[in-house]
Amino acid sequence: MQLQLGVDNKVSKNIITFTKLNSISDYIRLYNQIEKQPELKVGFKKIKIAILASFTAKGMEQVLSVKCFQLGIDPKIHVSDYNQYSQEILDKNSQLYSFNPEVILLFIDSRTIFGDAYFLPYSLSVDVRKNVSSKKTSEIFALVEQIKNNTSAKIILHNLEVPIYSPLGIVENKQEHGIIEIVQDINSALRNSYKSNGQVFIFDYDAFCSKIGKQNIIDYKMYYLGDIKVHLQYIPDLCDEYLAYIKPLLSLSKKCIVLDLDNTLWGGVVGEDGFDGIKLGPTPDGRSFWEFQKYLLSLFQRGIILAINSKNNSDDALKVIREHPYMVLREKHFASMQINWNDKISNMKLIAKDINIGLDSLVFFDDDKLNREMVQDALPQVHVVKLPDDSSLYLKTLASLTDFNTFQLTDEDKRKGQMYAEQRKRDESLASATDINQYLRNLQMEVTIKKADSFTIPRISQLTQKTNQFNMTTRRYLEENILKFSKDNSFIVLSVTVVDKFGDNGIVGCAIIENKGVKWRVDTFLFSCRVIGRYIENLLLSYIINAAKKQNAKILVGEFIESKKNAPARNFYKENGFKLVEKKDQIEYWEYDISKFYSSPDFIKLIEG
Repeated sequence: MQLQLGVDNKVSKNIITFTKLNSISDYIRLYNQIEKQPELKVGFKKIKIAILASFTAKGMEQVLSVKCFQLGIDPKIHVSDYNQYSQEILDKNSQLYSFNPEVILLFIDSRTIFGDAYFLPYSLSVDVRKNVSSKKTSEIFALVEQIKNNTSAKIILHNLEVPIYSPLGIVENKQEHGIIEIVQDINSALRNSYKSNGQVFIFDYDAFCSKIGKQNIIDYKMYYLGDIKVHLQYIPDLCDEYLAYIKPLLSLSKKCIVLDLDNTLWGGVVGEDGFDGIKLGPTPDGRSFWEFQKYLLSLFQRGIILAINSKNNSDDALKVIREHPYMVLREKHFASMQINWNDKISNMKLIAKDINIGLDSLVFFDDDKLNREMVQDALPQVHVVKLPDDSSLYLKTLASLTDFNTFQLTDEDKRKGQMYAEQRKRDESLASATDINQYLRNLQMEVTIKKADSFTIPRISQLTQKTNQFNMTTRRYLEENILKFSKDNSFIVLSVTVVDKFGDNGIVGCAIIENKGVKWRVDTFLFSCRVIGRYIENLLLSYIINAAKKQNAKILVGEFIESKKNAPARNFYKENGFKLVEKKDQIEYWEYDISKFYSSPDFIKLIEG
């Protein structure tokens, strides 16, 4: 196995090329090779992960490390000693808490938690079985609560694998509180208890086992030899599932799916086969494309942006999009449509510019292998999906992606597709405007600034996680952090909501300010790229200055931490009358004399929530 390192100057990051990893031994060898070359991890994102398992977690650390490395992540991983998960959780001075992880994977298997009752459930009376169910559920809850009390880490709690065998055979489901029902009840209790908890997430391990095949999930020889309860062959698949939680924590989730048209959204080539000749709809050769579009629509409805990158005659393609009876995705669903004869690399750049997001936020679907390779080589930041030759596998390929996960699903997320469609109207209006000031006045903007509450905290956290361009410090905060700030009397947490004549933009900005008496410190000040340049940022600054003045503060301190992406925010403080007073540990400290008059935009209506 060879590990090759090259440097792509366009993205200023290490591009790692791997030979195919066929077995867990390949992962372990590659892991060892990577560990000997720490220079490969320069510039990688850092994360601390703890794995607490009730059995021998052989290979999990190495596989997860390599999987992270492939994404530009340098993880530090703590694995509890064999079957010591409970002791580590209950001891406040354990290695677990001194390690201070950001993610804790808690994997307790059914055999361990039930002991002999797993194999001999019917040697116990119904009442005892009920007691076992209640007791085991309480034990899991107690462990999770102990972790919550000692750390703010995201807790990824495995549910239990539901057995597929019963000593009672076909009359198992006739039993009162049988073993299968007990496990299902525990899983239901876990799901319901943490449904609204922002720190604890239930990983559906039972569904994972079903996907793999419950008859295959354990290599019984290795189980009896070393208490290994996940077949080594499937450890990489399990680690792929864990990445679904790690990516959003490190702001690596994708925002936009870019789609080809011919032989991707429909079968055939519209320019050759014609409007009536393409394959799309409830027919054997059209159903796969039809259902692929339905799944894409479901992603759109949860906030994933859609765009088109197609070499095609625009009129032919738009006729299908607008008029075909089985076309699920219509013009209103696409934030950008590049339908032309330009190369797909240029189109991809235009899409990113249109939507005002980074190339690293895009996922590209194209049936043509050459197009995929061209985009991948020229734009390595874009995730190019290896679409199978068989269109019947398109939906399966799309559904298996873990790139769109987020820890919160806010109202803004659900409306994001609609918001970007409305943004197209704003852009069209701006393009036809001759006076930018008149354009801004004509938008009829209403801005609501209010203190954080239970409704806005998830979105504020999400903004700190995702916003890169107009973000003065790019500090990333979890819901738990924002909640803590909001309850602290020395901090003020503000959300900013914008409505204009084209629609509701939702919560697009936020600020976190520390009240230090005569000096107020702006810890976080950010806005979504969708509203940059509309002077809403100036309105928020004016609001903060006036609030500080009412509290008899003298100085407002703005902090700026330069990142690779926040150039649009670089001169904000300078342009608004702040003076640079110090630069220390990569933080610039800018001060504003609150006694000075600050002019607020008069064409924006301010509503104080």
